[in-house]
Amino acid sequence: MENKYYNEAIIGNKNIVASFSKKGEMLRLFYPTRDYRQFIETIHTGLKVNDSAIIYLHEDINNEYEQYYTQNTNIINTKIKNTYFNLSILQTDFVPITKDIIIKKLTFTNENTIDLNVNFLIYSKLLSNNNNMVGSKVENDILMQYSHDYTFSIFSKTPILSYRLNNSDEDIKSGILHDKDYIGMANDSAVSFDIGMLKPGESKEIEIFIHINENNEKYKFDEIIEETEKIRKTDTKKEQESTKKYWEEFVKNHDGLQIFTKQEKWQKLLTGEEQANENTYKKYLEMRKVYVRSILLFPLLSNEETGGISAAIEIDEARTKSGRYSYCWPRDAVFVTKALDILKMQEQTTKFYTNFSKQTQSKNGMWEQRFYTDGRLAPCWGYQIDETASIIYGIYEHYKITKDKNFLRETYEMCQKAVKVLTNVPLGTFPNGVSVTFGNCNSKERLITHESYDLWEMNEGIHLYSLSAIYAAFKAMIQIKRELNIIEGIEKLESNAEKIKEYCINNFYDEDTKTLKRNNKDNITDISMLGAVVPFEMLNKDNEIVKKTIEKIDLNLRTYTGGYIRFENDNYLGGNNPWPIATIWMALYNIQTKNLEEARKQIEFVTKTATNNGFLAEQVDNETMGAKWVIGLGWSHAMYIIALESLLEI
Repeated sequence: MENKYYNEAIIGNKNIVASFSKKGEMLRLFYPTRDYRQFIETIHTGLKVNDSAIIYLHEDINNEYEQYYTQNTNIINTKIKNTYFNLSILQTDFVPITKDIIIKKLTFTNENTIDLNVNFLIYSKLLSNNNNMVGSKVENDILMQYSHDYTFSIFSKTPILSYRLNNSDEDIKSGILHDKDYIGMANDSAVSFDIGMLKPGESKEIEIFIHINENNEKYKFDEIIEETEKIRKTDTKKEQESTKKYWEEFVKNHDGLQIFTKQEKWQKLLTGEEQANENTYKKYLEMRKVYVRSILLFPLLSNEETGGISAAIEIDEARTKSGRYSYCWPRDAVFVTKALDILKMQEQTTKFYTNFSKQTQSKNGMWEQRFYTDGRLAPCWGYQIDETASIIYGIYEHYKITKDKNFLRETYEMCQKAVKVLTNVPLGTFPNGVSVTFGNCNSKERLITHESYDLWEMNEGIHLYSLSAIYAAFKAMIQIKRELNIIEGIEKLESNAEKIKEYCINNFYDEDTKTLKRNNKDNITDISMLGAVVPFEMLNKDNEIVKKTIEKIDLNLRTYTGGYIRFENDNYLGGNNPWPIATIWMALYNIQTKNLEEARKQIEFVTKTATNNGFLAEQVDNETMGAKWVIGLGWSHAMYIIALESLLEI
């Protein structure tokens, strides 16, 4: 698969997710879950106008582009103007809420003074391998690309004009397709549709459907054709309006921070100015775009059936620059569930803990690094103890919102098993040589060492962030027991929490700088040191060591653009680029300490570096101030929502 790193737009329903470039090219299509399976290697669309060769819609020197979502929806529109022929195309892509199909509507408008004869072409190349080879067949005006496991159908209400089933990548360049065969062995094929002659000022429309059939119960072509014929009768105008209304209502129902109803208050919170004016309104609109896109993104990352939450829509299938992203990390998901609770999506949070977390917990009580959203173990490369601690912490945080004791009862045994893992973690020794352990660390049942990867998954050791997460897990478990009137074990948990705190104070303190250290191996400044204060509250925000640490973070991690990098000499993907996560982390601390002027600057930095469609990325390019690497990162959006709530609570 060619490298296509930037998903600029995302659409979907509970089963289908598709992503697009900023020029309207469909990059990926996942079905039936957010992270499996991805079908597309390449889908290119283009036009033959009069006697021209193909004009690719996603890439032509004469094309101009504008892309936007229909307001408050997951319906994406891409305007394409071919200046050579003065032909305008409006491409609208959406997924109906109750039908697992993608609908692509294209409206062609002749803005020239001459007649334009237009053909519309689609080139489709699917991912294929020796165990699931793709072939193709054209029947009943349907291009069916099929394998053992599925059939991928492209069709329209408009009849197919022509097609090519083999060597179509070269054949399509001329804009003319011809094939004598109705069936072929290649995994790439092309079809053409006749739009017809457009008079000056005239517009014509075509509707394209994409449907995926899992070859389980229905796998014969006559069955698939019968199914597609039903889809072909779809009233696309009605489906688009229904989809629009659904997402508009979804945004309205999940306006947990009352962005729409308390507009003037938010203008004041974002700027500190008492009176609303043009400047405050502009900042409000910028924030609202990211806020709305967050509300609309989270359901596209969430597996509605299991409760699993994907970190992002995949960007790097070939692992050319990363270990891939479209998996569920328990740690990331706990931050997202906090945002879901804020946005009145508590049912999805509950499902994450009562279903997904139970399903993915190991027999010994731990959680591995990452999973598919259906609950199956994903490829991993090391243990991260904060993943296990975060689940317990997140469960109590969710309870604080719902006050549902049945939820605590349902997850109690799971938490008990996880606590057993955490209490068997040896921490090393105090300066006085006394060994510090929580339980029988010589037990054969202990499957983990005292070292683990940090939250950035780059360093092995004993980490301040990880131990802060364990501290918070013990404190959460104490509260869970108290809510359920279970006294047994509380005293031990309190003792263990204090041991962790004492260990951290003694072992993660730099005598020279009077600041915190991120681990037991180096003195590198790391934004994750803030975890001891926010969210895990092991150390007080007013602690002098914490204040000195903040000064060090500002000195070493703040870039000239105003954003924050993760840690000194961060070389991931070029390095030294600010991360929205890191920048918002500083904003959260500043909100806690009432340093609102700085917090507003940090929130504004993240807001302004969102994409045109309102997505937050993993990183920000320091040179262009644009999104870099993963666009639509769930953790970034979650931190943004959490920061807005913290601002509202002042």
